[in-house]
Order: sequence, then C-alpha cells, then structure tokens
Amino acid sequence: MTKSIELPDPSQIPDADVVVYDGKCKFCLRQVARLHAWDGKQRLSFLSLHDERVHSLCPDVTHEELMQQMYVVTRQGKVLGGAAAFRYLARRLPKLWLFLPFLYIPFSLPLWQWIYAQVASRRYKMGRFEDDCEDGTCSIHFDKKP
Repeated sequence: MTKSIELPDPSQIPDADVVVYDGKCKFCLRQVARLHAWDGKQRLSFLSLHDERVHSLCPDVTHEELMQQMYVVTRQGKVLGGAAAFRYLARRLPKLWLFLPFLYIPFSLPLWQWIYAQVASRRYKMGRFEDDCEDGTCSIHFDKKP
C-alpha cells in the first residue's frame, strides 16, 4: 500500500512552481512524493490534473495532454511538459543536478521527450500492485499503444 503524503498546494506556497501530475496514478504519486522530499526550500507546489483549478492554471493544455505527461507551471507562468518539465526541475532541485549534463546535450530534447513518453504511457502498469490500485484507475491506459 502506498503511504499517503501531504503535498504542498499552490495556495500554500503561491510563489512556487506548480507541478501538475496525475493524482490517480500510483507511479506518479510516488514520483511527486520524491520531488517533494528533495525540495528542501519549498520551490515546488503540487496539483493533481484532476483538480478543477488546473484549467485556470494552464488553460491552453487539454485534459488529454495533461493525461499524457507531467507539466510544470513556472513562477513566471511558463508551461513546460514532459522532458522539458523534468529538465526544468533538474535545474531547480540539487538532487537532480547529476542529470543536467545529459539533459542539455545539444539537440537531445526530442530524444528525452520520446523516452519520457515511453515511461508516461506505461505509468499505470508500473504503478499497478495488487493492493495499490483504487477503483480500477490503474487499468485506464492498459490497452493504449505508446
């Protein structure tokens, strides 16, 4: 069973970047819990894509796009998705600095985006454990092809 963790809400830290993630995905929940644990300076707040406030935060991003990848809305209002969002987070969190040289290899972002998409499209399978899947949410994407 996944331990429930209290993630900081954008209303609690209004000057923080906002990580928009799939709050019904156990794999995603584990990853944002890690990000929160590594964020010792409260640089990040978190919002499930299923929260009604997401549309006002990033109105140009559709629900389907939100379901495909994590997004970060920066303090300046810039919306980054997938590998670009991870690359941004790697600059913000010292624990991820090890990845920076690889993430910034010239012209490599499309490759990182492809790798990110492969993981994201399989996230429900990666998060599926016998006692870990509530109300069938883990099976939503099982028949989708990446």
